[in-house]
Amino acid sequence: MTETVNGTSTRGGKRARAKGLKMKRIFTTAGTHPYDQITWERRDVVMTNWRDGSINFEQRGVEFPEFWSVNAANIVTTKYFRGAVGTPQREWSLKALVDRVVGVYTRTGIENGYFATEEDAEIFDHELKHALVHQLFSFNSPVWFNVGTQSPQQVSACFILAVDDQMESILDWYKEEGVIFKGGSGSGVNLSRIRSSKELLSSGGTASGPVSFMRGADASAGTIKSGGATRRAAKMVVLDVDHPDIEEFIETKAREEDKIRALRDAGFDMDLGGKDIVSVQYQNANNSVRVSDEFMRAVENGDQFGLRARLTGDILEKVDARGLFRKMAQAAWECADPGVQYDDTINDWHTCPETGRITASNPCSEYVHLDNSSCNLASINLLKFLTDDDTFDIQNFVKLTELIITAMDISITFADFPTEKIAETTRAYRQLGIGYANLGALLMATGHAYDSDGGRAIAGAITSLMTGTSYRRSAELAGIVGPYDGYQRNAEPHKRVMRKHAAANDDLRTVDAMDRAIHAEASKQWADCLRLGDKHGYRNAQASLLAPTGTIGLMMDCDTTGIEPDLALVKFKKLVGGGSMQIVNQTIPRALRQLGYQEEQVEAIVDYIARNSHVVDAPGLRPEHYEVFDCAMGERAIAPMGHVRMMAATQPFLSGAISKTVNLPESASVDDIEQVYLEGWKLGLKALAVYRDNCKVGQPLSVAGKKTEKAEEPVAAAEPEVKVIEVPRPTRRRMPNQRPSTTTRFTVGGAKGYMTASSYPDDGLGEVFLKMSKQGSTLAGVMDAFSVAISIGLQYGVPLETYAQKFVNMRFEPAGMTDDPDVRMAQSVMDYIFRRLALDHLPYEDRAALGIFSAAERSAQQRGEDPAALAEPVDTAALAQSAPIEEKPTPRPPTNLPTLTRVDPLESHQGRTADAPLCMTCGTKMRPAGSCYVCEGCGSTSGCS
Repeated sequence: MTETVNGTSTRGGKRARAKGLKMKRIFTTAGTHPYDQITWERRDVVMTNWRDGSINFEQRGVEFPEFWSVNAANIVTTKYFRGAVGTPQREWSLKALVDRVVGVYTRTGIENGYFATEEDAEIFDHELKHALVHQLFSFNSPVWFNVGTQSPQQVSACFILAVDDQMESILDWYKEEGVIFKGGSGSGVNLSRIRSSKELLSSGGTASGPVSFMRGADASAGTIKSGGATRRAAKMVVLDVDHPDIEEFIETKAREEDKIRALRDAGFDMDLGGKDIVSVQYQNANNSVRVSDEFMRAVENGDQFGLRARLTGDILEKVDARGLFRKMAQAAWECADPGVQYDDTINDWHTCPETGRITASNPCSEYVHLDNSSCNLASINLLKFLTDDDTFDIQNFVKLTELIITAMDISITFADFPTEKIAETTRAYRQLGIGYANLGALLMATGHAYDSDGGRAIAGAITSLMTGTSYRRSAELAGIVGPYDGYQRNAEPHKRVMRKHAAANDDLRTVDAMDRAIHAEASKQWADCLRLGDKHGYRNAQASLLAPTGTIGLMMDCDTTGIEPDLALVKFKKLVGGGSMQIVNQTIPRALRQLGYQEEQVEAIVDYIARNSHVVDAPGLRPEHYEVFDCAMGERAIAPMGHVRMMAATQPFLSGAISKTVNLPESASVDDIEQVYLEGWKLGLKALAVYRDNCKVGQPLSVAGKKTEKAEEPVAAAEPEVKVIEVPRPTRRRMPNQRPSTTTRFTVGGAKGYMTASSYPDDGLGEVFLKMSKQGSTLAGVMDAFSVAISIGLQYGVPLETYAQKFVNMRFEPAGMTDDPDVRMAQSVMDYIFRRLALDHLPYEDRAALGIFSAAERSAQQRGEDPAALAEPVDTAALAQSAPIEEKPTPRPPTNLPTLTRVDPLESHQGRTADAPLCMTCGTKMRPAGSCYVCEGCGSTSGCS
């Protein structure tokens, strides 16, 4: 805790009497620097091309605490250390990085009167450094990129822009987004002020409508995505449900997804970053519909709903509310867009309505506040507060929250912003976004199922405690350095929202001792918050939200990101010196002990999980405990409504919203998505996004070649002619006795093997032999049989591309890192084999359609160059196996036959991970983090945190 006392501060060179914070030590000891209490070690961060030995990144002798994982140290070294590699200016120690950042915070706090004495400033400095190097929390990435460097001191990751119904404003939107993207951050905007395509211009013509202007912004974001050095452009586009162009907006991305499938089937390069994807529009933004309570009630009642002119507010037309809602769900079922934002709920919890409504959000939907504003984020590692006796360290959690809020508010004082409008709003309202990570790991470690009353009670209590403490500290800061500039104008609505939070805390129902203790402290914090807020006001218009915590979650060695459950029970751990090993998540043994299992039982269950990646039928594990180990994916995936209920348990205690995607199985129906959207509204969520597994990979049984069918329709009715079409049987073309071949030695997840691929002298691949394990073993026999089956298929004319489509992304053990620079990670041996065969034997265009690129091609994409120019030419004659191979030519089937494309059943088990993009930095498949994606290999994210 802290006290407010009289002290001195320096402002503009003048000494003045002012109040200041009296800091108390939490984790540190007077007279001892926090770094001196840590054992430090030197490591080498070397990223090499295993095939030719070339080095992609090298920095030797970097310094980190011994308890930091290899992955966390690698990510910080490559992402956050500043200075040119190989020069004396390059940072080489975590100490230097933390000193650079914390030094600016401490100096700014002293200069602006935050601390009562120099001793208090030193305590702040030491406590902040201790918390960061011990991975108790982390600031968002822009802080590490920019603070203390010669670059602009941008600290915010999230921005909201505004667009009016004027061409000048629309062009400003394009420019402002570009500046934000260039800095590695994301932005959101609501286009509902732009008049619809059904309204007239003052000149008498018809307006273009907002969807047409989205094309230009999408193209700009796509260009910057290719050239950005930090991360891909991330953006959100919002449209109100009563906008006359809402149906066009809803269907926009679903139509483009149809185009992607058609072009991909035709052989175009439609992979992320592919040369032909630029012909598809609207792919660089998340889309969300702003739904009102009026609309949702009309959906419930089956009523008509009015679409209103933008300038006059008059109803232009009425639509069936349920029909429009169905179209939203249908589009989301097809391509995961649009999400929904519940407008009245958002604005009912708005602290500053006198300034303006909340109309939009950042790209991941967790930051919802005023137009032309920004938010800097920080996230607490919850698992660090689980003590050895399995209790939650409430008092230290409270003290750390105070410390973080103080630091975050100081950052707004020195921060730079991409536009003057954003600078003015942010400095006037000082929006903060404290949140947390590792909730899923904390619940599992304490023996609580994610989808359970106990799990939700803990999550709700922790979130309430965090936000109550944050606003209490904000009120204390207001008493020292003053409330935010817009507070007096919004004092009553702000205090009303504080009372709503406190009332929600009163309504929280506890289940066991852990959440009861947390809830009791939360109640005290809210009481102090209301008392101090009435006296001083508040320093910050917003305090909390739940962000994806992608890169910073990896920096803190978190098992789970944001509010998410565990992704899977088994993961890969990087090893010093290279390579990786498969390990069972360390929270599992702790959970088993908490549930009362003996050590020999724990060992047997962990061994079973290591071999099977799930707990079903694990020896000695009681079925009633299965739910504790449910994950986002796998044998026992958490039900969609389980995700919604967890969001609802925490939303009343957050100033902002939650970045999270509700995962649905591939078998989910449009009705299921409607139900999720409806329940999200009823349960008081502010925003919601859904993702149906494989909705962007597979497609239902369909008929292609529509143009051909249309062209062959008879002009006039005629008696149909019955034709018998004979489909020729393929014949086998055996390999000659002597044939060219290539042998590849490979390692996947530590398992070694050999692959020999033989080709016809002039006709492409015709035979594959695989060797793993000892001769006579079961695995060796299975691989021999598989090799024979594949080889016979190739000789009968099955295209290699077909095999690659079936086996790439197939997931089973062994899996993990390989020694092949072109295929850094493999989901299985089959995944690796067919990626390698595709790289060696398929032309670039065919590989690009499958998302398979060499290391050099990925590097070219990162530089914004055409990777096709780097691909080695493949003799098209050598690819004759794309048609049946036989001794003499066989007529091809008639071209007017429909082409059937089926969903790949192997991919149906991959879920959202199978659909995840490849990291354009290192080529590793990314994994979900909130509503974004993060690369565990290098820390790159597709979002804005």
